[in-house]
Amino acid sequence: MTMTTNESLMENVDARTKLAGSNKMEILLFSLGTKEIFGINVFKVREVSQTPKITKTPNMPVGVEGVISLRGNIIPVISLAKFIGTRDASGNSADTMIVTEFSKHTQAFLVHDVDRIIRVDWDRVRAPEAMLAGNQGLITALTELPDGKLVSILDVEQILASVIGEKAIPDIPAVHVEGESFMFFVDDSMIARKEIVSVLDKLGAKYFQANNGKEAWDKLQGIANRAMQDGQALKDSLKLILVDAEMPEMDGYVLTKHIKSDPRFRGIPVVMHSSLSSAANRAMGSSVGVDAYVAKFDPFVLAETISPLLQG
Repeated sequence: MTMTTNESLMENVDARTKLAGSNKMEILLFSLGTKEIFGINVFKVREVSQTPKITKTPNMPVGVEGVISLRGNIIPVISLAKFIGTRDASGNSADTMIVTEFSKHTQAFLVHDVDRIIRVDWDRVRAPEAMLAGNQGLITALTELPDGKLVSILDVEQILASVIGEKAIPDIPAVHVEGESFMFFVDDSMIARKEIVSVLDKLGAKYFQANNGKEAWDKLQGIANRAMQDGQALKDSLKLILVDAEMPEMDGYVLTKHIKSDPRFRGIPVVMHSSLSSAANRAMGSSVGVDAYVAKFDPFVLAETISPLLQG
């Protein structure tokens, strides 16, 4: 890929940040030197460029090739082919790097080549079966191209956690939650769900969960219907809803719109918990009615945000 092509590609990335909330996503397609096609949400892409000289350092985690200096910052360089165990058919996988920024970290992923950006509806992005996701949950979703080829969307949050290690959950004071009060959360990332559960268990909160936006909306409607049948106000038991932004089948913005437009959920706060923490993403959350926005993953901030709501 030439530098001119790269610049054009990044112009497209910048122009599409306004897509959030339309239940559409744009995926940057790339290969790892095999026939498989992989993708990453463009919201997480900072730039694409040719790979500069990598400085090797000792005792690096598996998959980390070394570090580079990028505009004054030292960032790790991760070989995706080595990390996820694909066989590099071409033997030339280090030509291109995708610099990503999410979950308060910046890192570069080495890939064989970058293809193009495609736009898909979230309802055409499916969660993989457990077998396809792999033991480590490295594939977070699948979608199909017009020619029938499948695109595997990597769970880069899981990959990052595997490389740098999972963050230890500190001591967090438990909260007093009255009666059968509970909260609901939804996240498509296996590592994110694990982290959220760790915080909620420390708080002593009761919770229900879902793995994508559509599943969450189906479950929430079931909870609301049962409350109505029992003659109870839903807000008396369901204290808050925690939503991810990017999810297969229905994103967190559209899910929030559904919740906020349904009178049964009136008075129940929605907190968005996302690795996309830019001002633009926060503004999009506010535009659909999100009551608070928490960047992943900071257990203290998450606990501080939801604790008063659980006790409300």
